[in-house]
Amino acid sequence: MKWKPSSDSHLTFHEQIVDWMKFRIESGDWAVGTKIPTQRQLAIQFNVNRSTVQLALDELKADGLLQSKLGSGVFVTNISWNVLLNKTQPNWKKHIDSSIHRANDHTIQLINEYEQYNHIIRLGTGELSPELLPTKQLEQSLKEITLDAKSIGYSSPKGNERLRRVLCDYLKIRGIQSEPENILIVSGALQALQLIAIGLLEEGSVIFHEEPSYLSSIHPFQSAGMRMHTVMRNHPKLAENLKVFKRKKQSIFYCVPTLNNPTGVNWLLEEKKNLYNICKELQIPIIEDDVYHELLFDHPLPTLKSLDKSGQVLYLGSVSKTLSPGLRIGWIVAPSPVVERLADIKMQTDYGSSALSQEIVAHWISTGLYENHLKNLREQLKNRAAFIENILENQFRKIATWNKSEGGFYIWLRFNKPIVNKALFLNLLNQNILINPGYIYHSGDSHHIRLSYAYASLAEIKEGLHALLLLCNHE
Repeated sequence: MKWKPSSDSHLTFHEQIVDWMKFRIESGDWAVGTKIPTQRQLAIQFNVNRSTVQLALDELKADGLLQSKLGSGVFVTNISWNVLLNKTQPNWKKHIDSSIHRANDHTIQLINEYEQYNHIIRLGTGELSPELLPTKQLEQSLKEITLDAKSIGYSSPKGNERLRRVLCDYLKIRGIQSEPENILIVSGALQALQLIAIGLLEEGSVIFHEEPSYLSSIHPFQSAGMRMHTVMRNHPKLAENLKVFKRKKQSIFYCVPTLNNPTGVNWLLEEKKNLYNICKELQIPIIEDDVYHELLFDHPLPTLKSLDKSGQVLYLGSVSKTLSPGLRIGWIVAPSPVVERLADIKMQTDYGSSALSQEIVAHWISTGLYENHLKNLREQLKNRAAFIENILENQFRKIATWNKSEGGFYIWLRFNKPIVNKALFLNLLNQNILINPGYIYHSGDSHHIRLSYAYASLAEIKEGLHALLLLCNHE
């Protein structure tokens, strides 16, 4: 019995004919080079008008499955199999290009890729060197931790209650008064930003920040459809500027007041008070990213959160920069309704941070292991900073400027000439040297490099800076 299109189908007659012909080709009934029946023959077989057959044939020709040969008829093309194969696969490129989340800048993609290779000298990495991580002590602490079935199961929405209580005591050192219900455990500070973006703000919200900014190198807010707006915290018309650009939109102010990433700058207390008071008056919440504060070489500085009496500041902390990035443990301190909301979203995304990691962090902080580790770590980082600053003083002072590091990982090196571009980045990468150029933190910045003294060995730092100097002298 010959096939005919059905009037019961949700497809039109010509669409059914196209599908039937494609099936003949896919199944091998119509091999490459097969001459298909004439329009008249097909119209009779399908019991349709010739115009319907013509429409179907035209579509198959346009798709590259059929071709007409003058005076000979219509044939299955020799590329029909490739065409059909491509059409049976999802158009992943289209899916990717139209997806919500923005792709990383190409330079950042290369940084993320090449950081995985052991032969690469990493001059910009925001991570502790393996030799600075307390690997043996962490291993020993696993023997000291008592676990039960509940403690290694799924974490509660807000996180391990013991860890949250331990953090309440620990945060008092920073002048932050909190209760366990005001703390949410997250998988690093980056997840905190992602949760805030999708859980507290509407599309089109305004995200205020200073440049250069860590936010320019990641896209948690940009991918959620929010507008980034740069401001200067010391601008005499800061309040007026915030009000103008805020309008009636939801907004939030992101900042790293202590050991800023990437500049390493510390805000003055008066600057913190001024920003807090202005944002409080305008009802603009503040995100205080404070993941580096424990690495200050000198006395700790007061937090913005310690000034907060009205729940204005969302405070972010983490052990990724101090204890181990692999533990993936950070925290948000916020009003309880905010914590409840973000905890609910977190449970929808990862069902809680690692229970075992939370137990480890609670043990380290509560027993004093963490504080002892920090003292040793600060001393080692201080020595590393002095080492790199000595090289800069001896070799780079004629071509660049910088500020003495006050702690953390970074030196914000500024070249006198605008030589920091993609070509410089790639030239160094060809020599197995990886830098973090300033343009990933501030579009168009061709003067700065974020130098890190935290990851590469001293010998690698010396070698990498020598190669950088040679390239810069040739520019």
